[in-house]
Amino acid sequence: MHDPVAMGGTAGEVPGSPAWLTDVERERAARFVRDADRVAFVAAHLLVRHCAAAFLGLPPEKVTLLQHCDVHGPGHGRPYLEQAPDLGVSLSHTRGYVCAAVGRGRVGVDAERVPAGPLDGGLAAQALTARERALVTDNAGLIRLWARKEALVKRGELTLDRLREVDLSGLGDGPRFEWQGRHFLEWTAPDDVLVTIVTDCPATRVTVG
Repeated sequence: MHDPVAMGGTAGEVPGSPAWLTDVERERAARFVRDADRVAFVAAHLLVRHCAAAFLGLPPEKVTLLQHCDVHGPGHGRPYLEQAPDLGVSLSHTRGYVCAAVGRGRVGVDAERVPAGPLDGGLAAQALTARERALVTDNAGLIRLWARKEALVKRGELTLDRLREVDLSGLGDGPRFEWQGRHFLEWTAPDDVLVTIVTDCPATRVTVG
């Protein structure tokens, strides 16, 4: 497959075994206090292997996901594939839902739950430009912009302290659109989950399993 591959689902929908994970990944999973967080972490790390398998034509259990940071060591920093280190890789999870994507170039994904209730003014002040803030009236609009910017962070072209420097007020509501050469793919999942994928060329959403 030549297009970037994107997948998403509940943690329980992702097939595979923790035995597919590296020792470092299993050690990180074991540190989670809450079972639900540990299950979601493992599912996300399995799901990115399914994405890579679909893209590379390999069995998912043969895919090795690695991370290394010069400051914090293994298990931290940008993820990459041992079998194809030049490919873009990204994954995300939020309270039981996981998503991932693999493709050439930069890849960023984010999954967020849209909370009920009035707009979160503190988050809006942190993330939105003045123009975005003037247009956003509810949490759905706020989280949509947050997820898009977080996906850009995952791509390595934005940082959390610079979210207000990027204005995305002119973007549509999905599911597919382009912005300054970047291709967005979005979908909603049960329990008010919003998923945003950003890639260098249009991604193909594939069903896991």
